[in-house]
Amino acid sequence: MKQRKLGSGGLQVSAIGLGCMGMSFAYGGGDDAASIRTMERAVDLGVTFFDTAEVYGPYVNEELVGKALRSVRHKVQIATKFGFRILPHGQGLQRMAGVDSRPEHIRVAVNGSLQRLGIDTIDLLYQHRPDPSVPVEEVVGVMADLVREGKVRHLGLSEVSAATVRRAHAVHPIAAVQSEYSLWSREPERQVLPVCRELGIGFVPYSPLGRGFLTGALTSTDGLAHDDFRRSLPRFQDAALRSNLALIGQLQQLAAGHGITTAQLALAWLLQRDEQIVPIPGARQLGHLEENTAAAAVTLGAADLAAIDAIFRVGSVQGERYTQGDFDLVER
Repeated sequence: MKQRKLGSGGLQVSAIGLGCMGMSFAYGGGDDAASIRTMERAVDLGVTFFDTAEVYGPYVNEELVGKALRSVRHKVQIATKFGFRILPHGQGLQRMAGVDSRPEHIRVAVNGSLQRLGIDTIDLLYQHRPDPSVPVEEVVGVMADLVREGKVRHLGLSEVSAATVRRAHAVHPIAAVQSEYSLWSREPERQVLPVCRELGIGFVPYSPLGRGFLTGALTSTDGLAHDDFRRSLPRFQDAALRSNLALIGQLQQLAAGHGITTAQLALAWLLQRDEQIVPIPGARQLGHLEENTAAAAVTLGAADLAAIDAIFRVGSVQGERYTQGDFDLVER
């Protein structure tokens, strides 16, 4: 698979990465053995960029990623994140108790991530969400100290405003900004993506397939696990879902004309937005992984891109990204 550069500090990764959250968190129970096989197959297919976080599980996803990639550590780049206060008891999302980017917490979190991943250095460390009580300059200052200490190679931010990106980058070079970005979540195009282009910062879209919606396979929530958090998201509620499915029908027709799937079309669209964009679709099944990685070889023409933009024009998608107060810790 082709490689892409994130930032100006020499971080080279595969054009499509693998988001590992869903293997342990938010989408119902996972099968660790199957997840390990998926990560091993991803390496075989040329994927070198793997994304996790301490809060996924919590903690168990980092352990799973570390176990799966231990024998190929020299071939891959591992990204993880800090920034939440995690309660000692409860299940999954119940253990998330707000943000925490106090300097002392950052160090504890990073040391924990290194131990769980079984590595000496984190390739890309993100602040998972902004902490209003701690200036980003102070946060990045601590992260930069971790770079100097050899615990971290490159720095990133997740779900931040364009102004925060500028402030952070002035303290230490930021390699990547991660935010939700896809055909049905195009908010970064307003301000954040232009600033990333200006400053030479990479952009990593999470949920590039709309939490599975853009694959065309999810037509109702009936088949989702009882603890799958999509059941509570506004875009997956009945009226919004029916409206959004009409968009998918149009996308399926366009994809069929190229002999590809809607997932491949959606990922190819992202890849052609900018050379420093590296989407990280999640996959728990080998078939989905192979389908997603094949999108790196798809080329779309100007007419294709215009047709896609016409389908997913501003205002066409119904429903908010998150339920208020759920996961909506996003800097506006």
